[in-house]
Amino acid sequence: MHAARATNPRWCKGMETSMRTQVLVVGAGPVGLTAAMDLASRGIDVVVAEIRHAGDPPSVKCNHVSARSMEIFRRLGVAAKLRDAGLPADFPNDCSYRTTATGIELCRIDIPSRARRYSATGGPDTWWPTPEPPHRINQVYLEPILFGHAAAQPRIIILARTEITDIEQDDDRVVALGRDLDSGNALRIEADFVVGCDGSRSLVRKSMGASLSGTPVIQRVQSTFIEAPQLRELMGAHKPAWMVLSLNPRRSGTTVAIDGHDRWLIHNHLRPDEPEFDSVDRDWSIRAILGVDARFEYKILSKEDWVGRRLVADRFRDRRVFICGDAAHLWMPYAGYGMNAGIADAVDLCWQLAAHLNGWAPASILDAYEAERQPITDQVSRFAMDHAMKMMAQRGGVSAEIEDDTPRGHAARASLARAAYDLNVQQYCCAGLNFGYYYDASPIIAYDGETPPAYAMGSFTPSTVPGARAPHVFLRDGRSLYDAFGAGYTLLRLDPAIDVARLLAAAEQRGMPLALVDIAPDEANGAYAEKLVLARPDQHIAWRGHAAPEDPQGLLARITGAAA
Repeated sequence: MHAARATNPRWCKGMETSMRTQVLVVGAGPVGLTAAMDLASRGIDVVVAEIRHAGDPPSVKCNHVSARSMEIFRRLGVAAKLRDAGLPADFPNDCSYRTTATGIELCRIDIPSRARRYSATGGPDTWWPTPEPPHRINQVYLEPILFGHAAAQPRIIILARTEITDIEQDDDRVVALGRDLDSGNALRIEADFVVGCDGSRSLVRKSMGASLSGTPVIQRVQSTFIEAPQLRELMGAHKPAWMVLSLNPRRSGTTVAIDGHDRWLIHNHLRPDEPEFDSVDRDWSIRAILGVDARFEYKILSKEDWVGRRLVADRFRDRRVFICGDAAHLWMPYAGYGMNAGIADAVDLCWQLAAHLNGWAPASILDAYEAERQPITDQVSRFAMDHAMKMMAQRGGVSAEIEDDTPRGHAARASLARAAYDLNVQQYCCAGLNFGYYYDASPIIAYDGETPPAYAMGSFTPSTVPGARAPHVFLRDGRSLYDAFGAGYTLLRLDPAIDVARLLAAAEQRGMPLALVDIAPDEANGAYAEKLVLARPDQHIAWRGHAAPEDPQGLLARITGAAA
């Protein structure tokens, strides 16, 4: 319906332009772009409003795409492009703990390079029950790929340099008012729904009257993006690493390899007794983290001072308006679950929006979004805050003898090495955060009373408990099970003798997309104990059983919100 365009139309000065779309997404960061792509893949027309110019460099804070996000990008057709971008293919994705970036290595968490991602064995990060393991890639590479992919979709219009200034809604529609930041012209966008992916200062959140609460300050961080051609050579005594974490009594911080050559991101973690950013010398801190003297030369490309928080919105929805990502929650991005949590928000919401807009689910299906995502958000944010506090304690407790070539120095390094590894392997190899979460209070899931496995950061137990992610297996023909899923719901049948004709007919009568996928028990490899498992469009389990449901219409009414 729409022709794709990544910039504003050139309106005559003084004009007011009106547009109509099914969904307006505010914000074209990774979360907003994912929301737009997901909606478009389900046949929904989308307008994305973004204040930046098309092609403006993004923030460099995000450095990791989770396995769950990569699964989503695989379905959207962009995972391969992302997998081929970022650090050089042979650059180790390890996390190295050192006294300084150029100093003594304490320990190392082995994470395969992208060239070894599918062949590496052993180590804590080689067993991923998915076709798409995590990918270390900075946002400077990630976001342009997502933007280009989204802009190429015929159902997506991206309005660059467009500020949304007000949002009003009634029972039938939402009207967003805005302006073109270059021409000053007014803009009026009428939509069925609005999705706010507009960050921590979200206008959409404010328009809802939602408020953030929690812990406003956990830690302050100075982030500096630098160009330093000498640094890799100075670190040459050690095998390269994607992330180097410096622990010494003077200054603890993190050095992230951006391009694998001469560009680096330095995080200076301020101490609790350093309440103001201006109280800490940025240059001195960088040199103390790197372990270099005044002769070392570097160029600052950009810098940002930011506060790590744990804040969650009191609601994620007001009638036809929704919020995702940083607009809905803010926390320390440990385990890479800042942006990635926002992507999970977007996908959970967008399949529900599409189900309603495509006519096979009532508006009540949208009640599930907040019921599903807000509890998970609260839980993950507490994981992140707890980990942040433990890391702050570890950084604050570094021995003054940590760099000494003495028995006491050797003992201090050995002790810190064990502690750093044990504490942090769970966040860098965080299968639990990726796959262990489940929706346990959803109005559109048919629960059967079984308690799901415990949710933890580092590990998880694959489960078919309703609300959990459908366990992944590779089929006999080599395909990922997820590649066999349909565009809507998918019924997994492990016994072809079970007659599911009435369930399929009930779905057809409703216009609900439902694909049948037969799996041989040996293909399931013990992951599926039930003979029937019904998975949602987002791969979470809606129902399971050993026989076809006696009341198929009642089941479908439940899982689409029609029984509410």
